[in-house]
Amino acid sequence: MTRRWLLPGLLLFPVVEIVLLVLAGRTIGGGLTLVLLLVGAVAGMWLMRKEGRRAWAALQGAAQSGRMPDRELGDSAIVMAGGALLAIPGFLSDLVGIFLILPVTRPIARGALTWFFARRVSDIAARSPYGPLFDRMGGPGAPGGPGQQGRVVHGEVIQDDEVVEGQVVVRRRDPRQDL
Repeated sequence: MTRRWLLPGLLLFPVVEIVLLVLAGRTIGGGLTLVLLLVGAVAGMWLMRKEGRRAWAALQGAAQSGRMPDRELGDSAIVMAGGALLAIPGFLSDLVGIFLILPVTRPIARGALTWFFARRVSDIAARSPYGPLFDRMGGPGAPGGPGQQGRVVHGEVIQDDEVVEGQVVVRRRDPRQDL
């Protein structure tokens, strides 16, 4: 589903940028539009530099404390993506770039990106040959709850030279129920 919207989105983004630039040029004039773009780019680059340093310091602090810097790595990637968007001239890219860089709005972007990538990884894992080994929901307590659908695996378990026959029921939540 993501691939279906990727190409039209990439083609539509510059068109929207150009339309916004033309509308701004007609409304406030070409010179003022250019000044506004330059001021936005300079302010955005300053903000990216400041927040990039803060993200780098947090990344170093997490690494020195010996814990996995997952949140800090995510913040660093989000700040870099915001900086790349600020380097593109245009009002829409500047707005999205600033949204990604600001520390107030970055947790919103981090949550949305975490949700998106967790869903993509879950879908890819489910389609792999080892898909049945992965719990699609990824949460504790997801397999084996009452009223959940599952799959029955027939087999036998050998413990301490003793054969126990029976069946194993692996229950999973249907991801379509969450939508």
